[in-house]
Amino acid sequence: MTQHKVALVTGASRGIGRAIAERLGADGAAVVVNYRSRRTAAEQVVAAIEAGGGRAVAAQADVTDPRQLLALFDTAQDHYGGLDVLVSNAGVCHPSPFAQADDEAYDLHFDTNTRPTFVALREGARRLRDGGRIVVISTQNPAGHLPGLALYAASKAAGEAMARVLAQELGPRGITVNCVLPGLTAGTSAEEDMTDALVHQVLSRTPLGRLGEPEDIADIVGFLTSDQARWITGQRIAAGGGRF
Repeated sequence: MTQHKVALVTGASRGIGRAIAERLGADGAAVVVNYRSRRTAAEQVVAAIEAGGGRAVAAQADVTDPRQLLALFDTAQDHYGGLDVLVSNAGVCHPSPFAQADDEAYDLHFDTNTRPTFVALREGARRLRDGGRIVVISTQNPAGHLPGLALYAASKAAGEAMARVLAQELGPRGITVNCVLPGLTAGTSAEEDMTDALVHQVLSRTPLGRLGEPEDIADIVGFLTSDQARWITGQRIAAGGGRF
């Protein structure tokens, strides 16, 4: 469990991020709930955590701005005295055939999915207390090679590569670094932007036969951030109902 720990979750006002924040709060962590524009939703996450006896604070920041992202670490320090758990979750997915992808789409995916992961991992390496936990929420799509998702997959794969190296560097401090690779998950931007045909294609290749739920991913993160996962680091945990 993450009892008496401090956690920062980016992109925590909805979907997977919200479920993770609420799970960590239920496990006993004080949670910094990041949001970009959905203030009311973030405050609802805080209220849910507090209703369960936990502690949480909503923190506005556009993680594509490095200065705003770094301020989230200051919030953890100012409110709770430090940081033990970092979950890098914020991201964007706008499917497009490769031949139709323009430079603006490239910039959008890498500015939103890759650079914030780099900045968060770098700052986490500097600020996390020894014995901490870092989890990067990536995607199964780098392995699945689904049509239309080249930029999304590439921008997420870069974060995975950084995380695996960082696991080696932070191991001597007892800090674990892992990636969780959700399959198509209900209530996420990826799911909302996909065509019905593409959703059907994903489901047809998923042995468990359904979309993921945010809580499916949150349960895995809850384990990875717990003491029970102290011997797991540098790993890519596929969480897509068996789809490869």
